Amino acid sequence: MEIPYNVELREDTGLYNSKLGIWLFLASEVMLFGGLFSAYILLRTGAPVWPPIGEHGSITHLLTETIPHATFNTVILILSSVTMVMAWMSLRMKDLGKFKLYLGTTIVCAIIFLVVKYFEYSHKIHEGFVPSHDTYMALYFTLTGLHGVHILGGIVVLAYFFGPGLKMWDVEPQRFTNRIEIVGLYWHFVDLVWIFLFPTLYLLN
Repeated sequence: MEIPYNVELREDTGLYNSKLGIWLFLASEVMLFGGLFSAYILLRTGAPVWPPIGEHGSITHLLTETIPHATFNTVILILSSVTMVMAWMSLRMKDLGKFKLYLGTTIVCAIIFLVVKYFEYSHKIHEGFVPSHDTYMALYFTLTGLHGVHILGGIVVLAYFFGPGLKMWDVEPQRFTNRIEIVGLYWHFVDLVWIFLFPTLYLLN
């Protein structure tokens, strides 16, 4: 039995079911990250020195060294948002070849982001700047770690639609196109979170 409004728009909201669902999910994500950003603001404004000075000194010099890496990752995520939109538009134009090209590029960009983040984490940990070092590092690893988990989850979903999930295109092309739009909305949200994380954690300290 076909679920109503699986492809067609609902009369009450003007959205199809999965699009309504993703907006509700993203609203909960806004509350999650909003709470963490609020905690960052409260802890920072209440600290006599920021970033705090822990056992291995201040993180300021290390932040300056990692700004180029974070800037590169910002460019990578913005590029991935563009290619995500292009992947969806390619489906709208019935061009499956370009869809795979753009979606594959999005996946590669996401992987590059995580690889750069891995080396950044490794450098900080090697210098002794672990979550227990001070309040800033605890917030840094919590915020960027949670964001990284969202990136990883996005890669899994994107890889599914690039691989086995692509079979839906042969039988329900409009539903498949809708699914890519939904994944795109999630991906844009993840990118937007990083746009706020980048200046908060790297530039404003």
